[in-house]
Amino acid sequence: MSTIDYMNECTVRDLVLMLMEERGLSLHEALDTVYNSETYAKLTDPTTGLYFQSPVYIYCFLDRELATGKMQE
Repeated sequence: MSTIDYMNECTVRDLVLMLMEERGLSLHEALDTVYNSETYAKLTDPTTGLYFQSPVYIYCFLDRELATGKMQE
């Protein structure tokens, strides 16, 4: 496993926990939300550099995506 893959897994863990806490989602719902998001697609694309950002910063993108249907306005 590469360092980037490990960082992504840790970020996904944190995003799932935040979704469960902030939005009251179940574990299954939170995992499904993260893995099917545009945010996750960007996170796993090393060219974006998003993997290097904090989970809280990335959660802001995910939260916006869930609210508006897109990652960025």
